[in-house]
Amino acid sequence: MDIEPFALERWLADHEHGAAVNLGDSGVRPLEADRFDTDPGTLGYVVPTNGDPDLRERVADRYDRGADELLFTCGTQEANLLAVLATLDRESHAVCVTPTYQSLHSLPAAVADVTRVELDAPDWTLDPEAVADAVRPDTELIVVNNPNNPTGRIHPQGTVEALYDLAAAADAYLLCDEVYRPLAAPDERVDPVASMGPHGISTCGLSKGWGLPGLRFGWLAGPEEVVSDAWQWKDYTTISPSAFGQHVARQALDREADLLAENREHVRRNRDLLDEFAAEHGLDWYLPAGATGFLTVPEEFASGEAFCRALVDEGVVVVPGETFDRPGYVRVGFGAERATLREGLDRMATVIERGGR
Repeated sequence: MDIEPFALERWLADHEHGAAVNLGDSGVRPLEADRFDTDPGTLGYVVPTNGDPDLRERVADRYDRGADELLFTCGTQEANLLAVLATLDRESHAVCVTPTYQSLHSLPAAVADVTRVELDAPDWTLDPEAVADAVRPDTELIVVNNPNNPTGRIHPQGTVEALYDLAAAADAYLLCDEVYRPLAAPDERVDPVASMGPHGISTCGLSKGWGLPGLRFGWLAGPEEVVSDAWQWKDYTTISPSAFGQHVARQALDREADLLAENREHVRRNRDLLDEFAAEHGLDWYLPAGATGFLTVPEEFASGEAFCRALVDEGVVVVPGETFDRPGYVRVGFGAERATLREGLDRMATVIERGGR
């Protein structure tokens, strides 16, 4: 099985270590560990290896599903991998909505044939008819993330339901990476795909909305046959979720309302700051949910990568749109500490004012 290099992760690996200001991350600033009890006791395997049954039932309930329809994973990334392995093979086909987090099209492409459907700039709208045109008799999976990374677009309820209906009509599955859903305001949220019926699969985790990326704790929710197959694949990946991760995750879920309200307010205030910056410097963007903005490149620079390399020289890391196959954009993470964001924007202003020299 061949898989293409992960462009975003390679860019960050090359540039974020040692940077003065990192605005390349896509989640909320990490919470301090001392906000939780970090002693899980004996550091053995989690048994059963799909996760604590009571906690699985509790998380599954938000999808109107049972404990056997949910699998705990080492982050949302593993959940997406297992969902792909459980639904696709070399004889199948997937439809992937892009731009998106690269693994959501590169993982399917490593296993099956893939057709991409592009979002329409500048509002990054998704046309369900374009997805319908891409569906084939051998289509087994339709892949989307909502809210979208990198654009922050929330695909509305009617659009997601249309995608679900397309998957159901094709006897396929709709996989939705919903890791940014907790950051959307409650009145903006779309129903999770796994709650829509037997063809829906949702993945999520505590990295982005909760600000707990180092916990590496996520989950896959969906039909029991998919979850069972995913669990079999997990026997060959990480075997079980982290005992430490599950211990802290239980506490984070106990305090979900307060933690998410705190993080949403933090992101909202930072988004307003980035919006002022974009307006001042003539940069267009779609006002996003989540913690990333996909901004147009200043006209003085030939591409997203050229702008990002100039920013690296100024000590700031953001992500070029080329890593999402959109060279006219850069992705700016605004979930950082407010002082960090301010410093990063000040340095970005210096680069823009200096121009493409």
